[in-house]
Amino acid sequence: MASMTPRRFAPGEPLAVLTTQPLDGALDYRAPEGGVVLGAFVEVPLGPRKVMGVVWGEAEGDWPVEKLRPVLGVLDVPPMTPGMRAFLERAAAYTLTPLVSMLRLAMRVPGPGEKPGKRRLYTLGDGEPDRVTDARTKVLALLEERRGDLFALSELADLAGVSTGVVKGLLPSGAVAEVEAPRDAPYPVLDPARPGKPLAPDQQAAADLLRDHLRTGGYGTTLLKGVTGSGKTEVYLEAVAECLSEGRQALVLLPEIALTSEFLKRVEARFGATPAEWHSGVTQAERRRCWRMVAEGQAKLVVGARSSLFLPYPRLGLIVVDEEHDTSYKQEDGVLYSARDMAVLRAAEEGARVVLASATPSLESWANVEAGKYDRLDLTSRFGERAMPVLRAIDMRAETVPAGRWISPTLRGAIARRLEAGEQSLVFLNRRGYAPVTLCRACGQQVACHQCDARMVEHRFLKRLMCHQCGETRPMPETCPSCGIEGKMAPVGPGVERMAEEVAELFPDARAAVLSSDLFGSARALKAAVEEIAAGGADIVIGTQLVAKGHNFPLLTLVGVIDADLGLQGGDLRAAERTFQLMRQVSGRAGRADRPGEALLQTYQPEHPVIRAILSGDEEGFWAAEAAERRAAGVPPYGRMAGIVISDPEASVAFDLGNALARRAQVLEEVGAEVWGPAPAPIARIRGRHRVRLLVKAPRQAPIQGALARWIGQVDVPRSTRLSVDIDPQSFL
Repeated sequence: MASMTPRRFAPGEPLAVLTTQPLDGALDYRAPEGGVVLGAFVEVPLGPRKVMGVVWGEAEGDWPVEKLRPVLGVLDVPPMTPGMRAFLERAAAYTLTPLVSMLRLAMRVPGPGEKPGKRRLYTLGDGEPDRVTDARTKVLALLEERRGDLFALSELADLAGVSTGVVKGLLPSGAVAEVEAPRDAPYPVLDPARPGKPLAPDQQAAADLLRDHLRTGGYGTTLLKGVTGSGKTEVYLEAVAECLSEGRQALVLLPEIALTSEFLKRVEARFGATPAEWHSGVTQAERRRCWRMVAEGQAKLVVGARSSLFLPYPRLGLIVVDEEHDTSYKQEDGVLYSARDMAVLRAAEEGARVVLASATPSLESWANVEAGKYDRLDLTSRFGERAMPVLRAIDMRAETVPAGRWISPTLRGAIARRLEAGEQSLVFLNRRGYAPVTLCRACGQQVACHQCDARMVEHRFLKRLMCHQCGETRPMPETCPSCGIEGKMAPVGPGVERMAEEVAELFPDARAAVLSSDLFGSARALKAAVEEIAAGGADIVIGTQLVAKGHNFPLLTLVGVIDADLGLQGGDLRAAERTFQLMRQVSGRAGRADRPGEALLQTYQPEHPVIRAILSGDEEGFWAAEAAERRAAGVPPYGRMAGIVISDPEASVAFDLGNALARRAQVLEEVGAEVWGPAPAPIARIRGRHRVRLLVKAPRQAPIQGALARWIGQVDVPRSTRLSVDIDPQSFL
């Protein structure tokens, strides 16, 4: 763990400040009157502007001190710790990301240096507006959806898409209330001594071991593997309690914002108060409060998304990565990083413990356990009297399903029996929208995105076609865009919205609910829908992989997977692993209360090794076989890979740069790496930019980052061209 005693720069002494501006590195300044400590958040002049930064170290240039511009001011927040600075430097070096980009992740907060005080915030009032307009309706609808939240005036106006005058116009009638609140109120005190739920023997043993690890101190990583419903959360909350009792801070990462509502209730039941939250669903006012309270050490427990790793914890003792296998922990735009891997890196710098929790761990974590790098704890049975669901395959080759229908007679009968028993069923299809392809039956043309090499997906509930690559939408065409013939446009294949249509036809009296990220305008609305379903507000749930992410539906006893073979298509090296994880996770939604559960997998390949492994439950056998194949191929986690994507408005420019890199691959070959490509990316055009991909494969111990930096440094990148490097890519699109 890095030293906590910061170096102090005397007044006028030269020093280096790393700003959040897109520059090559730190800039030299003079320390202000009164001096400044290493790691202090400061305001400095940059040209005619004032920008924020962090005192990063000794001055790097040889400018005379009198010619350096002085630091303008020191922000009223604790300085960045040595561990945090070291983490940002190591993360930047590992991901080949400019250090300033990493610093921006750590300073994504409005006004961190503003002095504490009072401010005016706005929330839903008790009155009725004196008149109703479309703009006023937008404001009130937003406040109703986020009832209880407090917003700054400009933030509320921006989120509602109106002017600040519209918000102020609702004040006299009391429809909107103005309140004065502390700028950064402390969080309620969590009580780690409060007794938790009674634990089963295997849970208690696991909790005791985690507590022992925390008492011992120092860095270490533990894989907490437990079948769905085995009580992993209760076990790692005991580790959180130990961490808090020692006066250190804890972070729990969740993969999906819709999980936070239920999780916060469990935290409150365990500790008597709710923790700090950090994710896209919280207001800017709450983000500022959380950031400052974390920096001051007052926020003892943070529950958040992947970016909460970059908060300024001064005494971080524990990081829990729940559902550690989830692909949403990999950020795929901007700074490309894996939150799971960065959690381990941050903990190593802070001398903290990491708990990776999952029913279906990633092969990377499994391999680290096998190599002795991680500890492992297993929870082998569901909590209480709950039994694991029975898994069975439905061989679609033996089923008679009418054209345009996808629910087999076997699955239909199983759903009908659940309806009679007053239980819930889940129809699972990992495909958003109504249909993946819309084509003209006259000319055969498929409707494609104008900006991407991708097909437009029909979203019938929204009455739009949508590109899932760039987000472009357009109305459903009445005539074919290619041949102009009317009435020939037809959907091909199913999405969850089409499955909902089929469910409504087969079970007209059942209450159906669709869970898909496209259908909710905000994270809050999605959480509300999940809570309503969990309370029994639907008989049949139709959902995408969103429903596989740790939700607890007590009345759900049947899971029907429409296309269990879907993820096995294509050449992704993780296809088998992800299909196995997804099927096991979604099956685990069934029978989580006191009623037995069943999962039926519709498949055309019941003899496929992955399908057999899912049905048999032989997880260790599956991981061992998958590991052997990856090891033989020299691919992750037994080899290193990096993806390089070059994009440009002109395809020839992107290919020229790719070819220039390929011709200079000797520097990579010197460390044992191979270069494949350049080749068009699987999706060769997104947002009007042509994309070319190169793939680098190297032995596990190869110093690939340095070699990649030298390799790319050999070429000049045109101004119109973007080049991104993805270390350990999860997606190959």
